[in-house]
Amino acid sequence: MSSTTTLQKEGGPTGNPGDGQPSDGLKAGLKNRHLSMIAIGGVIGAGLFVGSGGGIAKAGPAILISYALVGAMVVFVMRMLGEMAATSPNSGSFSAYADRALGRWAGFSIGWLYWFFWVVVLAVEATAGAAILESWIPAVPQWAWALIVMAVLTATNLGSVASYGEFEFWFAGIKVVAIGAFVIVGMLAVFGVLPGSDNPGSGFAHLTDAGGFFPNGYGAVLTGVLMVVFSFMGSEIVTLAAGESENPRKAVTRATNSVIWRIGVFYLGSIFIVLTLLPWNDKSITEKGSYVAALDSIGIAHAGTIMEVIVLTAVLSCLNSGLYTASRMAFSLGERGDAPKAFAKVNKNGVPVAAILGSTVFGFVAVYFNYAFKDTVFNFLLNSSGAIALFVWLVICFTQLRMRGILVREAPEKLTVKMWLFPWLTWATAALIMFVIGYMFVDDANREVVTLSTLVAGVVVLVGVVLDLRRKKALQG
Repeated sequence: MSSTTTLQKEGGPTGNPGDGQPSDGLKAGLKNRHLSMIAIGGVIGAGLFVGSGGGIAKAGPAILISYALVGAMVVFVMRMLGEMAATSPNSGSFSAYADRALGRWAGFSIGWLYWFFWVVVLAVEATAGAAILESWIPAVPQWAWALIVMAVLTATNLGSVASYGEFEFWFAGIKVVAIGAFVIVGMLAVFGVLPGSDNPGSGFAHLTDAGGFFPNGYGAVLTGVLMVVFSFMGSEIVTLAAGESENPRKAVTRATNSVIWRIGVFYLGSIFIVLTLLPWNDKSITEKGSYVAALDSIGIAHAGTIMEVIVLTAVLSCLNSGLYTASRMAFSLGERGDAPKAFAKVNKNGVPVAAILGSTVFGFVAVYFNYAFKDTVFNFLLNSSGAIALFVWLVICFTQLRMRGILVREAPEKLTVKMWLFPWLTWATAALIMFVIGYMFVDDANREVVTLSTLVAGVVVLVGVVLDLRRKKALQG
């Protein structure tokens, strides 16, 4: 069997490498502009807008180092994933690659864990969006808003992959424009050249004038890492979506190469603006939220309402992408025989209807638990999925270590995107991820999350190993 055929068997596209229709029944309905915006918007989650104030309060200006460390980790993970995805775009992405490089048990385990992570995220984001909508229109109860939002985005995903891409294009576009404007306007205010600004324009003085750059000690940087790492989840979505694009290889290459400036501008850039507009210990940062406080300091009217609109857009974007991601992972698992076969079937539009509906049903169940059993069942779901993304990133590291050798042997000409300083940087990234996971065990605020996530992951891996052993025994028999 030739190397090209082998890679096609693993889920790569047919025809010209990186071009044409996917070989798995899905349709190439995503345009280049869709993929570009999915790649850009994928790193901008609601957590950036909502959770950054807590990190600033814990680490002060040194939170920039926390963001830089996690950002570098994500850049390296995306580079590894880009190397594999550019060679063989696949709707199962890292799950399919782990299946091949590490074994069926690995692909099964990480695929189902990732699916579980996103269906829980659906409930979290639906509830967050519903809370905002209820505050605007209180006549409609929060649970009804959650139902409406989930139903609308489910219908969008059921229409076609192009409709998902179009919605995400506009959702992500609003986020990008909002943060871009915030950085530009904020920078002008920092230097006191913004007309009509209420901010004194003290330049970079606020980075050190309230206890120095490390006001709470060097250890606060690690605490900050744990607080900001979860706001980066979702950057890997573009590699799943690339399999349904017009030119998967080009899309993955572009997304991988641009991840550095995306994280630099949207995360480090926007947080830097907040820290230079206000002292890190200004109470408004935690009371109002970092971005609202920053806008208030400039004198922007209705800053709170503006941020509510942006956060709602981020929530809807996350919901839209979460449903898409969960359904495509379920589709890939079904295609590989690790999920019900119905999940691998597509309609005439190339949409995996059963995979979407199956993911939506669990999302609705999780939403119900959030309202009916918030402190028990839903709290367990939330905590037991909290560290899954870190496990996914770790598996990507180990998969890439094995896949590089396979790709060099079978199709070296397809290695158009390569991980830097291989294998040393891959090992260093894996070590950093393991350090973050280990540090979570000794951190009071994260111990329950990482413990429950590890237990759930252990159970799923055990199931995967048992099923793999049964398959091998059946083949031998």
